[in-house]
Amino acid sequence: MSSKLQITSTAIHDVLIVEPKVFGDERGWFTESFNELDFAAATGFDVQFVQDNHSFSRQWTLRGLHYQLEQTQGKLVRVVVGSVFDVVVDIRKDSPTYGKSVGVELSAQNHKQLWIPEKLAHGFLVLSDTAEFLYKTTDYYHPQSEVCLAWNDPTVGIEWPLPSGIQPNMNAKDMTGLSWDAAPKF
Repeated sequence: MSSKLQITSTAIHDVLIVEPKVFGDERGWFTESFNELDFAAATGFDVQFVQDNHSFSRQWTLRGLHYQLEQTQGKLVRVVVGSVFDVVVDIRKDSPTYGKSVGVELSAQNHKQLWIPEKLAHGFLVLSDTAEFLYKTTDYYHPQSEVCLAWNDPTVGIEWPLPSGIQPNMNAKDMTGLSWDAAPKF
C-alpha cells in the first residue's frame, strides 16, 4: 500500500475512494493528484489514461448516468472547484453488486477522488454554486456507443440530494435516459 494514498472500498467492490496525501501550511497546500506507480501499488490496478476531461457546471446540474458500450472507459474523477454528489451504478450482469449504486461527495475541500472501473454507469449532481469536475479516462470518448441510464429510475433508486421542489438542470439526452429494463448491460 502506498503511503501517499488512502484507499477506501465502497459498496461496489472495485469502485474505490482515493485520497491523496495533502501537504499544507500557512502558504496553502500541495498534493500529487496522480502518480501511476503509487496508484498501482495502492489499488492493484495497472491503468493507462489516454484522455483528460474538464467540465464546469452550475448548481443542481445533473450529468449522467453515462457509459459506452464500445471503448469502455475506466475513470478517475475529482472536483477542483466546488462540490458534487458523484454516483456509480454497476451494470455488469456477472458482478456480485449488479444493480447497486454508490454515491460519494467529492469536493475541492476534501480532495477525494473516485476510481470507476470500465462498464459502469456514472453521473454527478452539482451541490455548490458552481463546480469544476476533472476526469481521466482509460479509453477515448466514443459518442456512437454512449448510453444514458435514467437518473431517476425507480429500480436503481438513487437518492440524489436534491432539496424539495428543486428539479435538476439537465440536457435533453440526460432527461430522456433509458429505464433500467431498457438499458443495455454488460
